Amino acid sequence: MIILGIILLVVGFVAKIAILWTIGIILLVVGAILLLLGATGRAVGGRKHWY
Repeated sequence: MIILGIILLVVGFVAKIAILWTIGIILLVVGAILLLLGATGRAVGGRKHWY
């Protein structure tokens, strides 16, 4: 999810498409939150790991 967010940020920046930029930021933040929760050992949504 983090990698997809970074890709959308880059594509949105290069192509000057604001919606891709916004979606990229949202995916990056959500991916970082899931990464932090998973790293602390807390189950998120009933899953211990998100692949």
